Parts: sequence; C-alpha cells; structure tokens
Amino acid sequence: MADRYAAALDMAEWADQLGCVTIAVSEHHGSSDGYLPSPIPMLAAMAARTKNVRFMIAALVAPFYDPLRLAEDMIVLDNISRGRVDLVVGAGYVREEFEMYDVPMNERGKRVTETVRTLKAAFGGEPFEYRGRTVHITPAPHRPGGPGLILGGNSEAAARRAARIADGFIPAVPEVWEFYRDEVQKLGRPDPGPCPISANKVVALAEDAEDGWRRMAPFFLHETNSYGAWQAQQGIASPYHTKSGVEQLRVEGQYRVLTPDQLVAEQKDAPFPFVQFHPMCGGMPPEVAWSSLRLFEHEVLPRFA
Repeated sequence: MADRYAAALDMAEWADQLGCVTIAVSEHHGSSDGYLPSPIPMLAAMAARTKNVRFMIAALVAPFYDPLRLAEDMIVLDNISRGRVDLVVGAGYVREEFEMYDVPMNERGKRVTETVRTLKAAFGGEPFEYRGRTVHITPAPHRPGGPGLILGGNSEAAARRAARIADGFIPAVPEVWEFYRDEVQKLGRPDPGPCPISANKVVALAEDAEDGWRRMAPFFLHETNSYGAWQAQQGIASPYHTKSGVEQLRVEGQYRVLTPDQLVAEQKDAPFPFVQFHPMCGGMPPEVAWSSLRLFEHEVLPRFA
C-alpha cells in the first residue's frame, strides 16, 4: 500500500504539470481491498507536490467526523494547498461502516446538516456558537470563506438539503438533480439550470485495446461490483451495478479501453474535449496505470497543442 500511495503522489505531480483541472479522492472504511479511508492527509501530500491543480474530496462521509476537528483539518489543508480544495459532504450509505463507527444510520441527515453549518461558521474565521458554547477555530483559511462546501447524494432529501445549506449539489445519479433545482427556486434563488453531470465513464488507454481490456477489466469489474453490492444493500439509485463478468461490463460501456488514436478521434469530434482518468481503479497495478497515462501524455496531448 505504501507503494500505491507513492504512485498516487507521483501521478498527482505528473497531472499538475500537464494542466489537469481537478483531482478527486473519496473514502470508505474497513474495506477488505484497502480503499482509502483518509482523504485529507492524502490531499495534503498531493497539495505539497503540486502548484495549480484543484482538489476535491468526493465525498467525505460527514457522520463519522467530529465537526470541529474536521474544520481544523480542512483549514490546514486549505492553507497547505493555498485555497485549491473543495469538499463534497456525503451522508454515507455502507451499513458496515456505520457499525464500525457506532453511528446510527437514522442520524445521517442531522449529522450532515450540523457538519455543514459548523464548517461554514468555522471557515468564516470568527467565533461562533457550537452546541451551546462559543468556539473559535484558528487559523483562518487561506481562501476567504474556506473550501467550497457541496453536498453529494442520491435522494430527494439530500438534494433539497443541499439547496438549503450548501454551496452546491453533485448528485450520484442525474435523476435527483431536479429536486435540487426545484428547492433552489423555491428559496428564491436563480435557476441553477440542467444537471451538470453526465454518466460516469472511465477511460484507459492501451496500444492494443484488446490486450488492454484483458489486463484492466478484472479491476474495473471489482470496482463496479464492490460499489454495486454496497449500494444494493441500501436499495439506492446508483450508476454502479453488480455484473456477472467482464463481457457484461464491456457491453454496458461504463469502462472503456481505447487506443490513443481512438481517443483523439472522439475528442476531436467532441464540442469540448474532456477526459476523466481513474488510473488505479479497482486496485489497478501502478505500472499498468502508468502505461495508460504515458500514452495520453505522449500520443494524445501533443495532438491538441
């Protein structure tokens, strides 16, 4: 795992040098595959190795954090990164994680609301009331007002909560965006417009797409089946579903392995060239991840210069 963390830092520095827009990390807890449980120190390390790229925690599971300590950690991260961090706050959904932290799942909404309100107050840099006492979080954030606070979620309740207390909303599935849009307008604010996200698709590159798929597909399958099992447990809407095997995975197109020429052709036809990479998806070995990234660097990017 130390080698994987080192590779992640190297990849962040590489991406920053090539003009990457955003690096996002997530969290899960007690996962048998070693899923990252602590995104804040990871982003602190990435921020120290980079200069321009923005970072996003997408998402932080608020019910597992002490709000005041979270505010301190986020402000330190904001200073280390010189204001390059945004935070997506989520309620969580994996039952075993709530059991691990001894947090009742029926308290999720209440805990998310308290966390967001506490962070907003703390990021203001002034004393504020917290659970009946006056507190003052120091130092102040580097970015005035602190990191952006966005809510994530896949339910009507999460969408409407985001409209009331957060700076924005990132839905897990596009269908719940309309609840956010409706609530924003009910509160007298401008229409935020259509859903800003599309289907979540991962692209990887290989000189031979068939050989690349053979090497990478087991890791894609692990990711979608892990998320699918977690989310099916709660009966929630999700872009991830358990698959019977790699052939079903391939047909559905959520994960794609392309040659550099194929990616260039697609992006040349796109109204706005954009690609999302998930280099070590599902436990992908670092050397396989690097092979994809280097193809992008040497055989794709120069053709858009």
